[in-house]
Amino acid sequence: MFKKKNKEAKIKTPRFQTFRDAYKVTKSVKPWIGIALILIFLLVLVVGISLGIIFGHPIYGGFVTIPLAALAAMFFFTRIAGSAAYSSIEGQIGAGASVLMAIRKGWTTTPAVAVNKQQDMVHRSVGRAGIVLTGEGGFAVRQMIQDEKKKSERFAPGVPIIEVLVGDGDGQVPIRKLQKHVTKLPKKLSAHQMREVRARLKAVGGMSLPIPKGPMPKGVKIR
Repeated sequence: MFKKKNKEAKIKTPRFQTFRDAYKVTKSVKPWIGIALILIFLLVLVVGISLGIIFGHPIYGGFVTIPLAALAAMFFFTRIAGSAAYSSIEGQIGAGASVLMAIRKGWTTTPAVAVNKQQDMVHRSVGRAGIVLTGEGGFAVRQMIQDEKKKSERFAPGVPIIEVLVGDGDGQVPIRKLQKHVTKLPKKLSAHQMREVRARLKAVGGMSLPIPKGPMPKGVKIR
């Protein structure tokens, strides 16, 4: 019988710090975000107070509207922050790996399993859909994906292998849509098979890669 290992305590990032980091990233891309949030808050608050005056309860209207105004401002910030986060890493080395590694549920990504002198690179992700090989770079990355595909087939024969090219050209996936594209892939493996594939490929490893820093949006839809 295998003994269960004690789970290590996870270090949680304070919620305020997460918001502060997201705000810094957003402000660097969208300098007007602070003014926009204040205006949205005040606009909703004024509407609430105005309705309160109409119904003869201005103080009550303002009291009820304050949390709604804060919620509206936060909703707007979340949408803008998601877009800004992608804009802040777009074009950087390893941007695709940063996006893939931000997928918390059901996927594990090994960045830069293949890299050449031109800094073209291939990342390998494993999930219920199978093995996803994501390439970033120029024309040479296509051959790199094929080489990595053969290697994966040796270690995990019969497992579905999906090829993804990051970019804005035909047949490519923009960095903003990469996370959604991968998570929407149809499931082909059971949970047990997925864990077995991960174990087989774990020994293959990857290379050291400078992943772009900064908070990546969780559950934010980029349109």
